[in-house]
Amino acid sequence: MSKYRNRKITRDGDTFDSVKEYRRWCELKLLERAGEIHDLQRQVKFELIPAQYETTGFSPTGKAIKKCVERSCVYVADFAYKDEYGEQYVEDTKGLKTKDYIIKRKLMRWVHGIGIKEV
Repeated sequence: MSKYRNRKITRDGDTFDSVKEYRRWCELKLLERAGEIHDLQRQVKFELIPAQYETTGFSPTGKAIKKCVERSCVYVADFAYKDEYGEQYVEDTKGLKTKDYIIKRKLMRWVHGIGIKEV
């Protein structure tokens, strides 16, 4: 059991973070088979803030040597798909909305222009 009291579930070789997430996946798979959505994907990464580097010196050939001082910040969507008109949708199955999630939700709209549908 996770810190948010979700139980991971494995079905058909795929592991889901909760039963709720698995059930939504099944619904989306049916919609995809019916032709209402397409390009259905799980665990899709969206970069919100790129990694930041500092130059720490130069190699003998004059090439800059860089050190990562801040890793990139990413949002991992539970599901991403497109409707019959090609519009992109991103979904997250939520039980508890953490402060981190709320900030990432806002950054998704700001950086990518995509609102997250919370299920």
